[in-house]
Amino acid sequence: MTSPTSTLANIEGTIVLAGAGKMGGAMLSGWLAQGLDLNRVVVIEPYPSGEIDALAARGVRLNPAAKNIGDVAAVVIALKPQMFREAGPGLKPFVRSSTLVVSIMAGMTIASIDEVCGGNVVRAMPNTPAAIGRGITVAVAADNVSAAQRAAADALLRAIGSVEWIGDEALMDAVTAVSGSGPAYVFLLAEELARAGIEAGLPPDLASKLARETVAGSGELLHRSELASAMLRQNVTSPGGTTAAALEVLMGPDGMQALLTRAVAAATQRSKELAK
Repeated sequence: MTSPTSTLANIEGTIVLAGAGKMGGAMLSGWLAQGLDLNRVVVIEPYPSGEIDALAARGVRLNPAAKNIGDVAAVVIALKPQMFREAGPGLKPFVRSSTLVVSIMAGMTIASIDEVCGGNVVRAMPNTPAAIGRGITVAVAADNVSAAQRAAADALLRAIGSVEWIGDEALMDAVTAVSGSGPAYVFLLAEELARAGIEAGLPPDLASKLARETVAGSGELLHRSELASAMLRQNVTSPGGTTAAALEVLMGPDGMQALLTRAVAAATQRSKELAK
């Protein structure tokens, strides 16, 4: 789907952030880095970090009563899904029937969010590279979300990386399994590559550095290149060479394709279970 176009400056009213942990905190940092006025942000967080306390001292409103914050443009829910059933009803006073509600909770459906706190819901799934502004977020909007609200949600989410919009909410479980959980798969690759290097005789510190820098550098090359990942792989694989020998193992019947297919299926199923 075509991405909406807007900026944070186009959003009129207060932005309420519910949950200021790692992902919520990354979103807040992205908004402020793009020039959002601290006085326009309300944070609902029972256990604020030192960073949030420091922002509160500069103007971010921390845990105010809903009646004291004026017009709310958007409520962004960055709670853990397991906490939402208990904490979600406390957000209802911030939400009017026409308020934009953006959820980044894994597994929580538009219907379940609407049932708990109402509003016009956008369900989104970012991933942890959001912490450095390099996340990828997939979003889907409820039918009652206006074009302007979709654009506002896009601006809020784009502060932590790129954004893709889809029209079918049923795809969100697979999105969660691929990109939401995907960074952990990449970190595991670095971890196991280092372990294999140690088994091959490398000193642990060197093996760790080689694996870490190889994964990081390859990811950056993939990011910058216009070539497909398969072509990049082929370009570094000489027939009969060392890379080809390794790929015969990795691409064999019990190799990465089979493992990742099972892994993504397991994560997809778990995402569906979280919604129940």
